[in-house]
Amino acid sequence: MKLQQLQTASSSNGTVAIAPFSNPYKFQSRKRAKRVRLPDLDYSLLGAALFLLGFGLVMVASASLPTADRQYGMPFFYLTRHLLAIGLGLFLSLIAFAVPMRWWEQNSTTLYFIGIFLLILILVPGLGKTVNGAKRWIPIGPLSLQSSEMMKLFAVTYLSSYLVRRSSEVSKGFWGSLKPLSLISIACVLIMAQPDFGTTAVILATVLGLLFLGGAPLWQFGMLLGLILSAMVALVVFEPYRWLRMTSYLNPFDPEIMYSSGFQLSQALIAFGRGGLFGVGLGNGIQKQFYLPEAHTDFLLAVVGEEFGYAGTLGVMALFAYIVWRAFQIGGTAKKLGQTFSAFVAYGMGLGLGLQAFVNAGVNVGLLPTKGLTLPYMSYGSNSVMIACVCTALILRVEYENRRLIRGEVPTPKAEGGETWHRS
Repeated sequence: MKLQQLQTASSSNGTVAIAPFSNPYKFQSRKRAKRVRLPDLDYSLLGAALFLLGFGLVMVASASLPTADRQYGMPFFYLTRHLLAIGLGLFLSLIAFAVPMRWWEQNSTTLYFIGIFLLILILVPGLGKTVNGAKRWIPIGPLSLQSSEMMKLFAVTYLSSYLVRRSSEVSKGFWGSLKPLSLISIACVLIMAQPDFGTTAVILATVLGLLFLGGAPLWQFGMLLGLILSAMVALVVFEPYRWLRMTSYLNPFDPEIMYSSGFQLSQALIAFGRGGLFGVGLGNGIQKQFYLPEAHTDFLLAVVGEEFGYAGTLGVMALFAYIVWRAFQIGGTAKKLGQTFSAFVAYGMGLGLGLQAFVNAGVNVGLLPTKGLTLPYMSYGSNSVMIACVCTALILRVEYENRRLIRGEVPTPKAEGGETWHRS
């Protein structure tokens, strides 16, 4: 029954008027529901990075359970720490994304020298933590700070800022390219003192790639590349354990080295062979349980190859290729919009992630000598995961600022630097 209220009113003829009363519980005005607008992001790039993080978490769990149970009696020891690293990485990436690129440009030199200071701290007796003969970490509670991972980020931001300020020197004179290399070589010497040959090679390759994109003449680029390659060859030839790695990877199944220096690679190749085209299934791998050392870190891709086969391995590498491709596309757009620093940051982050993934995959399949480099996003290692997340956040920030410029929300600056962005 509808709710009514009788309202009696005297009229001249004595009649009674009955007026219906509207429902007091029915609101006359309703607030319109607000539309939830998603932030302007490159969701394909974000999705690729998040997929690699999630798939890496699953593979670290699969690869580390037997090892953690044997070593600590806790099967989820490595998985718990890896999950914590992913959480920290996502938190840091949110902070990095919220910071405008202008701030990174203004503080790039300061950040670089902070990285140098942290590299020096590792070498101070009593502060650095040594694992398997390498002194690369500073213990901080349950986690450890690896300064060389941070230097990958700081070297890119510093050189990107330098290429904006000294673009004419780089494109016209040899000294313009040599100056930043001389400063970055200080960081490389400190990293080699740990020692960490793989990280040094990735940083130098990234720096050379940025110098090339920044307009360094080909003869100049070739000379710098020759000098760096000569120095790295000398480091390999005159260091016995590096030379042993170089020779053993060429024939890891040689009976004399198969159970010594060639053991990791030979077991990784067996894992890929067992996997075939589609793998033996998640959790069914044998190599990770008894044979493959560092299955959850440096050789995680071999576990992927055994359990998901050639198709799974190819899928992972395709995602890395897509991330690098998008980074270069975003950098190219930023260059056209006059955001030279942002463009070089996107180039550098894409180069760094791509080179590290390529080196790790090359080591796993026997294309390159064994190096202690993790697979970005996926391998166990808190610092590597966190820096990969921050690098992705910076690429997304560049793309976000590109969209704002295109929509006219901020004035478009005048293009700076040379016109060599098309080299990418």
